[in-house]
Amino acid sequence: MKILQSLTLIFIIVVVVVNNIVVVIGDPQINLLNKGCSQYKATNPSIFLQNLDSALSDLRINLKNASWFATAQKVRSAEPVYALAQCRSYLTTSDCVACFDTAEAQIRNCSGGGANGARVIYDGCFLRIRENRKTERIGFMFERKDEFFQWYESNEFYDQTTLPGNVGVCGNKTVSQGTIFNEAVDKLLGDLLVATPRIHGFFAVAKRDIVNGGGTVLYGVGQCAETVTESGCKDCLTVAYSNIESCPPDADGRAVDAGCFLRYSDTSFFNNNQTTDLTPFLKQGNSSNKKAIIGGICGGVALILLLVVFGLYLLLRRKPKKGRKGDILGATELRGPVNFGFKDLKTATKNFSEENKLGEGGFGDVYKGILANGKTVAIKKLAITQSNRAKADFESEVKLISNVHHRNLIRLLGCCSKRQELLLVYEYMANCSLDKFLFGDKRGSLNWKQRLNIIIGTARGLAYLHEDFHVCIIHRDIKCSNILLDDEFQPKIADFGLARLLPEDQSHLSTKFAGTLGYTAPEYAIHGQLSTKVDTYAYGIVVLEIISGRKSNDVKLEPVTQYLLQWAWRLYEDDMLLDLVDESLDINGDEVKRVIEIALSCTQSSVVSRPTMSEIVVLLLSNGSLEDKPTRPTFIESANKIRPDTSTSSGSSMSNATVSITQTSGR
Repeated sequence: MKILQSLTLIFIIVVVVVNNIVVVIGDPQINLLNKGCSQYKATNPSIFLQNLDSALSDLRINLKNASWFATAQKVRSAEPVYALAQCRSYLTTSDCVACFDTAEAQIRNCSGGGANGARVIYDGCFLRIRENRKTERIGFMFERKDEFFQWYESNEFYDQTTLPGNVGVCGNKTVSQGTIFNEAVDKLLGDLLVATPRIHGFFAVAKRDIVNGGGTVLYGVGQCAETVTESGCKDCLTVAYSNIESCPPDADGRAVDAGCFLRYSDTSFFNNNQTTDLTPFLKQGNSSNKKAIIGGICGGVALILLLVVFGLYLLLRRKPKKGRKGDILGATELRGPVNFGFKDLKTATKNFSEENKLGEGGFGDVYKGILANGKTVAIKKLAITQSNRAKADFESEVKLISNVHHRNLIRLLGCCSKRQELLLVYEYMANCSLDKFLFGDKRGSLNWKQRLNIIIGTARGLAYLHEDFHVCIIHRDIKCSNILLDDEFQPKIADFGLARLLPEDQSHLSTKFAGTLGYTAPEYAIHGQLSTKVDTYAYGIVVLEIISGRKSNDVKLEPVTQYLLQWAWRLYEDDMLLDLVDESLDINGDEVKRVIEIALSCTQSSVVSRPTMSEIVVLLLSNGSLEDKPTRPTFIESANKIRPDTSTSSGSSMSNATVSITQTSGR
């Protein structure tokens, strides 16, 4: 009996030891998938490397403490470094650190050569570095355990989802099941595509037994950076899926991008007890537990009653107070922007001097200002000729922009009102507006990569307004002068004076026409039907202007005397699209033609046929083509020749309520 007990004890010890050995050996998953170095150099390499060394050291210490996640920032002089490191949750601590060490060694090849940024992607690791030259920006910390990231970047880095360079990586072994395996892969990836954006943390692993597959088991993982939005995650995984769907019947495949990762394999790369139940997330409108719902309702009702009683008590005791000085909207509506003093803004602009003027519009001028704290801003001063209309325009812009925050939308910093003076304070854009680089004195200075980034960034900004903000906003005046460029030529949509809100239960509004000639959709110009597709139409015209370097309503330019949209459609029908391209550009012909086709699809007569802005973002970032070829607009000639009713416009603009921040000065 004692012998049996001893043997049993020995067996248990052996099992424990073996299990521990397996964990220790592990697999850090350091198969290299993608790498690249920044083309820009650090201004002061020695200080940059000191900061980098210190940040990497801090990251490694935190990862060794089994945190699976760490951030670090080191700021010395003008070479700040921001870092973020993260490991997949199914890696052990030792594997996580091993992955970090491998990635660190690889990325030092870039930083050692003076590059201020780099990207390395492994099966289990993603690493990215960049010097942050904008010292007013800060790093953000987000905790997540699903994948390894190491970033040195400005805060704009964290919301990136899909960028040029996204790629699919297929294996070199083919399975024997053929069609059965392909269908199983398609189903698993499709489920991960739907479920992952709905799961907290944007991470899911799953496995499937392949029916009639000879015992083959399929494994998959889908993930997005936790810092992106749900829609951004879905867009990124959609691009990833398009990059990986051609891999089967290869036994494994991966798709890598800036903000997401997708992988399948017939070999396990995670433990069975780490799988995610996707079923609840594949259903529309996932329901919570019934008891939790009832409890939440009861608790909510009780809380509301308490708040009502407390509110009545305060109302009876408190005397009415005046609103904040200059806050024409009331304190409850205007929460984000700072309320600036008129004297402070007057001083900042040197009494609104001509030398500080950046641009002018139908309702006022825009000035460069330097605040008392040294911050440079753009100040939009509305001239009061029709006070009621100007005030309404001022209120509209403040209400809409005060809580809108996106890297491709201009940031409203504050406002001021004093008698007839209404002012808006915006972040300053060093490179003024896009039209200066297309039609002005800086014409021809933008290369194709910069123009493509502007096209993509503008689409992202509009997609946010239409679909990702808590209400749908229609801009109504998308044009090149309303697209501003920062010092890195990243676009920011400006001028929300004509913007309108679209109620959730309506597909469009019937409203009085306001906009700018040459960018207006025919259904809006003729019938006053306003929808998000009006912005889509204008966006298509802007893209054609960016690619051609030609104004939409200028018929005097060679090689033909016709409107830009007419010319583009004729070239498309004659299969001569490259004739539309600005001669100063060095381009990839296939890529440019695909972008032009996307632009033309935005200008179709049928509102339904025009893609949404989120669909446009996906099309631009993927290598796919349009499913349906665009059709020539019915009103292509008349739409460009529409003249506004004198009661609604003056000059080329359909409404003088718009004041564009068209900056003319440099840095």
